[in-house]
Amino acid sequence: MAKADLLLHPIRLRIIQAFLGDRALTTSQLAAELPDVPPGSLYRHVGLLVSAGVLGIAAEHRVRGAVERTYILRVAAAQADAAMTTEEHWRAFMAFVAGLLGDFDRYLALGEPDPARDGVGYRMGALWLSDAELAEFLHDLAPVVQPRMANAPGPGRRRRIVAGVLMPTTPAEKGRGGRRRESGAAGGRRRSPSHRGA
Repeated sequence: MAKADLLLHPIRLRIIQAFLGDRALTTSQLAAELPDVPPGSLYRHVGLLVSAGVLGIAAEHRVRGAVERTYILRVAAAQADAAMTTEEHWRAFMAFVAGLLGDFDRYLALGEPDPARDGVGYRMGALWLSDAELAEFLHDLAPVVQPRMANAPGPGRRRRIVAGVLMPTTPAEKGRGGRRRESGAAGGRRRSPSHRGA
């Protein structure tokens, strides 16, 4: 099975997302988080992800005569392949967006969501960056994000989805004219209609 087909199936994508945040889950725990997925289908998709090396077996325990496995996500194996075609990237992006919509639906169904209290936000900004400046920007972000990705579940902690999209919107070597101020920048500048925050 092609890697794009493996990762972009809607159920397998949700399984992968459930493991984000350095989580270790059994199939029983996974089934509790994905109650709308039939158990037989869930076991089949977990098996495919294990066979492909996307999920690894962290531990095995015997429970009432059966072996219960605890799985972890092998993050490198769950990444998009650089050899993906434009069509596959389009499908991957659509799956990414659909996954975010599903996560937001599940957040709203938690009971009494309060975006301000829960720190929920969605906003968009634009930066004019050369390739070197982009590399520097990503380098500067890494020490902010990576240590927190190692956080384990604990008192007072909630699992929070942090998603990012990064793409150019002008051709290479273009856009050298006068710099326009973009909405979404810091400092309380005027927001455009596309800039929303919860």
